[in-house]
Amino acid sequence: MGTALLTDRYELTMLQGALADGTADRRCVFEVFTRRLPSWRRYGVLAGTGRVLDAIEKFRFDEDELAWLERESVVDARTLEFLSTYRFTGDVRGYAEGEVFFPSSPVMVVEGSFAEAVLLETVILSILNYDSAVASAASRMTSAAVGRPCLEMGSRRAHEEAAVAAARAAVVAGFAGTSNLEAGRRYGVKTIGTAAHAFTLLHDDEEEAFRAQIASSGTGTTLLVDTYDVTRGVELAVKVAGTGLGGVRLDSGDLGVQAVEVRKQLDALGATGTSITVTSDLDEYAIASLAAVPVDSYGVGTKLVVGSGAPTCGMVYKLVAREDSSGTLAPVAKASTSKTSVGGRKTAARQLDEDGRAIAEVVVTGRDEAVAAWAPTSETMRPLLVDLVTAGEVLPGWTGAEGVVTAAARHEASRDELPRGARRLSTGEVAVPTTSLVLD
Repeated sequence: MGTALLTDRYELTMLQGALADGTADRRCVFEVFTRRLPSWRRYGVLAGTGRVLDAIEKFRFDEDELAWLERESVVDARTLEFLSTYRFTGDVRGYAEGEVFFPSSPVMVVEGSFAEAVLLETVILSILNYDSAVASAASRMTSAAVGRPCLEMGSRRAHEEAAVAAARAAVVAGFAGTSNLEAGRRYGVKTIGTAAHAFTLLHDDEEEAFRAQIASSGTGTTLLVDTYDVTRGVELAVKVAGTGLGGVRLDSGDLGVQAVEVRKQLDALGATGTSITVTSDLDEYAIASLAAVPVDSYGVGTKLVVGSGAPTCGMVYKLVAREDSSGTLAPVAKASTSKTSVGGRKTAARQLDEDGRAIAEVVVTGRDEAVAAWAPTSETMRPLLVDLVTAGEVLPGWTGAEGVVTAAARHEASRDELPRGARRLSTGEVAVPTTSLVLD
């Protein structure tokens, strides 16, 4: 499926107007950023970059799409002719996927002609806003889990394509696997899952169900033990599988109390190596509340795929510089109340202290040539923007399974740079303040 119509009508009507008045070829710089984070989030996590790059490559108007635009009188014949050969030939730079971000962080910069760059606004924002919302929630969950694996299980709570995107974003932010098979196929992430209550209810009794699952999947499988009575379920699970049973899952009731009781029961039965997985409407707060409980992994669904209270990151795609009538690239900025922007090309770096902890997000502005050429001169300042697309060509390493592995590693390193206290779940200030460096 192409991505060209995953956009808003006004992108095309703006193009039509620009083609008509001769401004469509003006070189422009667009910037993606967010003005604020939710009050309970101390940092955001950029995710979806690899999907954005795939979308840019697939942004083509085929004959059927052009015919539909013509029938609906969306744009005129001249614009349709332009769209028939549309290819993005510009440049994209941005934060590496998995990087943490803060208000005003220029997480993606798109440069090209107005005609080429304006059409990408909606698809870029729809991907980055959703994926980053999921990754930001996932990061808080994996942080609260303190090393215990988190497993993504939210497919049935989301649109079918959003489910794949959510699984990918969760893995970027540290989740160990997903139940979604398409995410596994498309992005090479580990898939997990054994059986639901329906399998137990299918059989005449619980023991029969357990025997069937063990016969099919081996003793290393995880048995769901709360369909009827948990204590009896654990007893039958060990009876059927032996003390080498891989794991049990709890999906209802007071998970904290049950996990303690089940751990004692498993140990008493000799199944000391059998793990306990808990599921059932978990979020970062529920995970944190189970920190002192003998739980081995967490299965998270609904709260994850809806961003755990923040289903979008509020990212915007704003024109910050454009070639004027004299051919000079000049800064432009929006001055609307509560929706201001800062004009001009930007780059960014993270200022670190002597312990390697982030103390400031430095956004660099000023004369365009100086900003484009700027690089940190101090070892304590880490540059944040990387090249993603050059002259329309997506650079290798950012997409597919390789891109997910790279993004997950970047997130782990980036989150480890945050100051102590950044992982608190309570409402508070952002973990790192944003400062400006203005170049002459």
